[in-house]
Amino acid sequence: MAKSNKQWLRRHVTDPYVRKAREQGYRSRAAFKLLEIDEKEKLLRPGATVVDLGAAPGGWSQVAAARVKPGGRVIAIDLLKIAPITGVEMMQGDFRAAKLEGVRADIVLSDLAPNLSGVANVDQARAAGLAFAAIDFCRKTLKSDGV
Repeated sequence: MAKSNKQWLRRHVTDPYVRKAREQGYRSRAAFKLLEIDEKEKLLRPGATVVDLGAAPGGWSQVAAARVKPGGRVIAIDLLKIAPITGVEMMQGDFRAAKLEGVRADIVLSDLAPNLSGVANVDQARAAGLAFAAIDFCRKTLKSDGV
């Protein structure tokens, strides 16, 4: 294992948020990012329709599903297969080709990240391309008062 991988693994296993996520049943430490954002902004509300782009492994979808009950809907989209989450509809594939059949979202979440090549210019261009695609997705999918 490369030195950088060993360092990452050491940091990961000692990270307090990784431990906290495991203890609270979240799939990733990223759940705490969304919890913090939502505590401040109050975006996720009962009955809301949420689309989660780049959803794997599902930490944000777990938070969203809990916060939009009752009557809410969460659609998680990712290229990777995501293990089922109660209250979340899974779509495996590219969000740019997703068929949402007229779904109008109140909220679009995005934690999209490209596959990294290690070449800064290439990685930056890929990240920008995903960001622009997510903006286009929002234009097509969000309700007029959506976020």
